[in-house]
Amino acid sequence: MAIVGSKSIMCLIVFVLFYMQQVKSSSELELLLSMKTSMKDPLGSLHDWIPRSLSFCHWNGVVCDDLLHVAKIELSGKNLSGKLSETIFNFPYVESIDLSNNQLYGEIPSNISTCLALRFLNLSNNNFTGLLPQGSRIPLLETLDLSNNMISGKIPENIGLFSRLKVLDFGGNVLVGSIPKSISNISNLEFLTLASNQLIGEIPRELGLLKNLKLIYLGYNNFSGGIPEEIGGLSSLYHLDLVYNNLTGEIPSSLGNLTNLEYLFLYINKFTGPIPRSLFNLKKIVSLDLSDNFLSGEIPELISQLQNLEVLQLFANSFTGRIPNTLSFLPRLQVLQLWSNKLSGEIPKDLGKHNNLTILDLSTNNLTGKIPETICYPNHLFKLILFSNSLHGEIPVSLSHCKSLQRVRLQNNHLTGKLSPEFTELPLVYFLDISGNNLSGSISERRWDMPSLQMLNLARNKFLGTLPDSFGSKKLENLDLSENGFNGTIPKNFGELSELMELKLRSNKLSGEIPNELSSCKKIVSLDLSLNRFSGQIPTSLSQMPVLSLLDLSMNELSGEIPPNLGKIESLVLVNISHNHFHGNLPSTGAFLAINSSAVVGNQLCARGDDITSGLTPCKSLKKSSIWWFFLTFLLGILVLLVFSGLVIVFTQRRRELKVKKVESSTQNGNNWEIQFFDSKASKSITLDDILGIGGFYSEISNMQMFVKKLNVNIIPTSFWTNIQEIGNIRHPNIVKILAACKSEKGGILVYEYVQGKDLSEVIGVMSWERRQKVAIGIARALKYLHSSCSPTIFIGQLSSRKVIIDGKDEPRLRLSLPTTTDYVAPEYNGISEKSDIYGFGLVLIELLTGKNRGDAEFGKRESIVDWARYCYSECHLETWIEPLLKSDAVNNQNKMVEMMNVALQCTASDPAARPCASDVAKTLDSFVRSNSCGLGLKRCGSV
Repeated sequence: MAIVGSKSIMCLIVFVLFYMQQVKSSSELELLLSMKTSMKDPLGSLHDWIPRSLSFCHWNGVVCDDLLHVAKIELSGKNLSGKLSETIFNFPYVESIDLSNNQLYGEIPSNISTCLALRFLNLSNNNFTGLLPQGSRIPLLETLDLSNNMISGKIPENIGLFSRLKVLDFGGNVLVGSIPKSISNISNLEFLTLASNQLIGEIPRELGLLKNLKLIYLGYNNFSGGIPEEIGGLSSLYHLDLVYNNLTGEIPSSLGNLTNLEYLFLYINKFTGPIPRSLFNLKKIVSLDLSDNFLSGEIPELISQLQNLEVLQLFANSFTGRIPNTLSFLPRLQVLQLWSNKLSGEIPKDLGKHNNLTILDLSTNNLTGKIPETICYPNHLFKLILFSNSLHGEIPVSLSHCKSLQRVRLQNNHLTGKLSPEFTELPLVYFLDISGNNLSGSISERRWDMPSLQMLNLARNKFLGTLPDSFGSKKLENLDLSENGFNGTIPKNFGELSELMELKLRSNKLSGEIPNELSSCKKIVSLDLSLNRFSGQIPTSLSQMPVLSLLDLSMNELSGEIPPNLGKIESLVLVNISHNHFHGNLPSTGAFLAINSSAVVGNQLCARGDDITSGLTPCKSLKKSSIWWFFLTFLLGILVLLVFSGLVIVFTQRRRELKVKKVESSTQNGNNWEIQFFDSKASKSITLDDILGIGGFYSEISNMQMFVKKLNVNIIPTSFWTNIQEIGNIRHPNIVKILAACKSEKGGILVYEYVQGKDLSEVIGVMSWERRQKVAIGIARALKYLHSSCSPTIFIGQLSSRKVIIDGKDEPRLRLSLPTTTDYVAPEYNGISEKSDIYGFGLVLIELLTGKNRGDAEFGKRESIVDWARYCYSECHLETWIEPLLKSDAVNNQNKMVEMMNVALQCTASDPAARPCASDVAKTLDSFVRSNSCGLGLKRCGSV
């Protein structure tokens, strides 16, 4: 009986344990299903999360332990959205939760402390808001990654309660306040990232107590004071990044004790003094970036001790003296950027011989001597930037054999000699600027075969002879041969340069007629042929150039009449035809309407009608001489009268169309309305009543489709007509045309041509990488046109993805309006300017790359999106910031994506003076999109 009884008890115990196991399993099943109901799952990643299916241990993203309990939840990058349920922290045995790279939002549940078995928690790259969870004694938690969200508030004072943490990452949020001193209680901490927040105060000395630290990343905040000496006691540290703060004082010599340090980034701070000599004891250092500070003194020869150094960036400081010769003997050195200092003397003669240089930028210094022959010795150099120095001698023959070169800028030096035949056959060079030197010889006696070439600038040299028929590239966009001694004619083959946007041949000795073939260059925006010896008439075919904006034919020997159709080029803004032999009437349309007298002087031209801006005398009417009347009566009388009458009618009509029409309309309670047309077809097809009668945003009248925007009276400036006329006359393929404008005391109306398509903000989420590149380039070209080709310069003031329409050909079209303040204005906003437009464009680029929009409410303070982007970019982990849709494209386009982010961050620099101009942005985007950019995907490519 005893034996039977004990067997019964054992069976009972087994049954109870089995029952409890089933209860717990049932509870975990309910938790998983509850978790699923709180999320949207567009990719179907949770399709098998259904009851009565296989055990949840086989569900996608669920990993169980040996006892069939949920041990891991791994759902990273599944595009899940929705709020995170508190049930996520109720799993009793879960050790790892990874929900990173999704679209989850709302606050992080506060019951994290109930998850006692948790070792790993990664909620990074989502849209979480609210506060950080309070510090808790979770005994096993080693990794806490909440980076790249929109979490706000301060770091909890009790953060030290997470005492077992090895990885703490709160980077890329909008945290404020200072770093709590209790962080020193996390004695096992190895990786600390608080970058790209809004933290202030000094870096706590207590960090020196965390002896296990391997990585410290506090960049892109607003820390002040100096670097604590105690940091130098962290012997395990291999990565220290304190960039983009307001740190001051000298770099502490104690950093030289970090013998395991491989990466030291201190750029964009306010450090002063010399480089501590102790830093040259860092034998393991791979990348050293101290750029954009106020450092001074000489670069010591001791740098030769850094035999593992691959990247050295000291640009934008005040270093003096010579470039150390010992730099030539760093075998792994790939990137050397010392531009914008006060360095003097010669470039080390063996530089490159024993290195592995890929990027060399020594521009804007006081360097003398010759360019070393060894500079491209291993044939890996692709970026050579030496402009604005005092270098002399010939371009080294070795450079002519450097087949890896892609970007070469040697302008504004004292280089002499001729271009070698091999130099004009470099296959990968896409940007070549050797202007502002004393180079000479003929460039047509050699073969030009540069298939990648997009930008060529040979201006301000002493080149002679005729122009070559070809430069061996069908991609050429900018060609500047100004201020040389070229003679002969413009080759007809120039008409085959289908991508050409700028052609500058001014101040040479070119002669002959302007070839009709130039009109085949349909993308030319700027054509400067001034100060030459061209003769003959202006080709009428020039009027067929659809985007021509600037035309300078001054100081030549051109003759004949000005082709009337030249005034009908809608995009033409600036014209200069002064000091030629033109005669007859000045066209009274387009750019000739308000032409300045200095642009027509030195001819035999006369002006029609009430033209007073040109300073020309009025054209005299035909004298009805009896002799002429006798002949013309029979032969040309009727024809002349008809033509003259037609011209008068057309001229009068055109002038009337361009004047403001004042109309009193009963359709708006008798308010006095004014209307101005900017399109002749519109002026003939629609009336003011038609426009005032439009109820919505879209209308079609007389087969004309149009989009209408109504303006509140509060945003209409007193200079309404002046502002509108400036933008109404714009004609550019990437700018929506304004057909008409109306104004009364109660408001205003802008009438645009109708563009079939959607706003960029609506379609950006489904656009491929190729389409996004096309959008970026199109907007950049429009900005360049507005800033560089319009007179006066036109500023947008409100550039955002909502202002860009993507038409049926995937071309971006900017819709201009009266500038108002939006979320896309620059932080220093005190009126619109070129730099504020560039800032807005930078934000659009960030949106194209990341899918994140600064205008989203959950971003909190508006600076956060820029800080977040800087943080992600400086980490150089593309997968942390690129939009998930683009990750498949990143395999073959990583360098281009990184470079585009580089441009975006330059455009959104906090200092307006540091932002590039629109023309440089357009050139840079055009260049790197169509070629290999920073081949190593390095985070900064220096001066462009």
